[in-house]
Amino acid sequence: MTLVAGIDSSTQSTKVVVCDAGTGEVVREGRAPHPEGTVADPEVWWRALTGIGLLDDVAAVGVAAQQHGMVALDEDRRVVRPALLWNDNRSGPAAEDLVAELGGPAFWADAVGTVPVASLTVTKLRWMAEHEPELADRVAEVVLPHDWLTWRLTGGDPVTDRGDASGTGYWSPREGRYRDDILATAFGGRKPRTPRVLGPAEAAGETPDGRLVSAGTGDNMGAALGLDLRPGDVVVSLGTSGTVFASVPDPVADPSGLIAGFADAAGGFLPLVCTLNAARVITSTAAMLGLDTAEFDRLARSAPPGAGGLALLPYLDGERTPNLPDATGTLVGLRRGNMTPENLARAAVEGMLCGLATGVDALREAGIGVHRVLLIGGAAQSEAVREAAPLVFGVPVTVPEPAE
Repeated sequence: MTLVAGIDSSTQSTKVVVCDAGTGEVVREGRAPHPEGTVADPEVWWRALTGIGLLDDVAAVGVAAQQHGMVALDEDRRVVRPALLWNDNRSGPAAEDLVAELGGPAFWADAVGTVPVASLTVTKLRWMAEHEPELADRVAEVVLPHDWLTWRLTGGDPVTDRGDASGTGYWSPREGRYRDDILATAFGGRKPRTPRVLGPAEAAGETPDGRLVSAGTGDNMGAALGLDLRPGDVVVSLGTSGTVFASVPDPVADPSGLIAGFADAAGGFLPLVCTLNAARVITSTAAMLGLDTAEFDRLARSAPPGAGGLALLPYLDGERTPNLPDATGTLVGLRRGNMTPENLARAAVEGMLCGLATGVDALREAGIGVHRVLLIGGAAQSEAVREAAPLVFGVPVTVPEPAE
């Protein structure tokens, strides 16, 4: 039996799954939590990974990790400042400035497939250049979370893959190259090194004890690869953030900014819409009501569709789609007759799903067929979510068997 390990370093935790390479059977798995927040010391990810263990007898490993996080390194590859993660919104004004400075949304969509929002690495570099210039002067190299972990595993020069690189805002999926001019403009004229971009079947190297390390990728690209998407399949992922994506053969450039025109991990492209507020809408509402997950689910299922006219606009942490980083949540339609815990629970479920439906509609408008939704992520295990999803999305919904 040859064993291989998949590593997922997400916002909330590190997860390791060890499989039999011949059959795909899961042999063992483990998980270690990360501290909450929008900033992280990358060493936390490394300690979580090494603390789980499980890699002693594996032949090969691959890392998928949260996209966009800015890991800034000095000449000795020491971390210059804690990494700014995708969900850190402080660079919202920097995103607006970059769009205005470099020809507007159409320029960005054509150049790198994505119109900058606060989550993209390029905007975090602009924020650092403006607010921490002395630290910015020390930056010799910029990598992503998956790149940093892969580098720690191999000890060689940092590398990345086209999927994760396409989320930086300075690598072009259509052209397959870095836009060094955009990077320098964003970083105040500084020109840090960037990781070499590997092809889908290209190895990153080996660990010191001889384990093969794959190119790896970003978390959404890893999910698309694992689900083996077909034409007409659209994934709706309900994790910390919500994502809607499909795997297509041609690049997508959306000047409206709703769709991020990423590359995928297999040589194609991954148009993606992201919302900041997904599963946390449900967990936060459940906490407000003083309920555990099972009781919240029961309440939401007992309320009618439409929640008696109660509607929750769930921008609890600002929002990325639409691009409103400073927005707040809003509960509307309150009447004495509908002010029940059941309706509030149902409104939270429907509000979360309607946020994702915006993404499904955006893919349709871009000419991407939507024949089936694959519903994944932690919140996909909610019966209330499963029941409401087909009504909201308007197509059949499949929930794959939950597994990492």
